[in-house]
Amino acid sequence: MDGSYTNYLFDKGIEKIGKKVGEEAIEAIISASKGDKENTIQELADLFYHALVMMAQMGITPEEVEEELKKR
Repeated sequence: MDGSYTNYLFDKGIEKIGKKVGEEAIEAIISASKGDKENTIQELADLFYHALVMMAQMGITPEEVEEELKKR
């Protein structure tokens, strides 16, 4: 969809996407450390979203990540 935030991120590239992943991870950590469950859920949703955008940008499938998780 033209003009979408997702397209904006794809246009900006992996560096911008990576910064957003890091930013959302930090926000989730801060929220969790404050014991704010609802905000932590919101921040984790943002983190998951940006991680999925990163995966798409890099051609990484959820199945590849699932396979890696199975190794742990």
